Amino acid sequence: MLHLRLITPVDRTDEVVALLERTVGTAHLVVLAGAARDPAGDLVLCDVAREAADGLVTELRAQGIDRCGAISLQDTALTLSLRAEEAEREAPGDSADAVVWDELVEATHEESTLSTTYLAFLAIATMIAACGVVLDNAVLIVGAMAVGPEFGPLAGLCTAIVRRAPALAVRSLLTLVSGFAAAIALTVAFSFLMDALGLFSAAQVEAPRPNTRFIYDPDLYSLVVALLAGVAGILSLTSAKSGALVGVAISVTTVPAAANTAVAFTFADYAQARGSAEQLLLNLLGITVAGTATLLVQRLVRRGGRRSRG
Repeated sequence: MLHLRLITPVDRTDEVVALLERTVGTAHLVVLAGAARDPAGDLVLCDVAREAADGLVTELRAQGIDRCGAISLQDTALTLSLRAEEAEREAPGDSADAVVWDELVEATHEESTLSTTYLAFLAIATMIAACGVVLDNAVLIVGAMAVGPEFGPLAGLCTAIVRRAPALAVRSLLTLVSGFAAAIALTVAFSFLMDALGLFSAAQVEAPRPNTRFIYDPDLYSLVVALLAGVAGILSLTSAKSGALVGVAISVTTVPAAANTAVAFTFADYAQARGSAEQLLLNLLGITVAGTATLLVQRLVRRGGRRSRG
């Protein structure tokens, strides 16, 4: 169940309560008259099944409650109630398949922000991956992929394309491009430092690397994995199963490809740097295409379900 909290102007409360009462999948309706101070109005609380939440929020926004009051929605970790169980049974569909679009837009908007923390995580992940490619160490590569935060803006870009939100698309692209450019530049500087300390060498970069050669040698398998990762990543976000994102992160080679680009460039191995850059672009493109397609399918399925119930 999701917990819905509304602040409504006093003259709109009856209209909102009527909407909540006729919405299938709601329970535990509470109205606290005059409880809200900023903005002033009534406080309306209820729980709603996840599969009914998107339609309800859409109707509330159509009534302008987000402009004259407030709409807040959050997951409830535990709801013990016979009425809640009945509401979930009454709500059409399955909660695992339900997409709350406004929740997705808000989440991806935050994850797509170019912040100091985002840049720090991406740069650190790329430097860890640089150590992995030089040492041909798969463990370091996997660790670096798990640390990388790049799926956030990728999901934001997919959402922006489906929702036709140009501001979110620009924000996501700026975060992706600027983030990887900064991470690669910092990793080049890191590689020069490691070379000066005698920890990195051209011989290591140019040596056969059976465990990490795939990073600078993209093929159709790279595209297939990127497409599958894009589908899995978007499903993990829309179904609120965020644990699956870890698996998505360590299945694509975005961060290692950026790291190998930086290391190869440092030691003037431009052919290897070009191959790594191609791997990076291939993964970014594959995830974006598959993620966008997944969201489109979910929207079509949801609309089809609504028409069949109508």
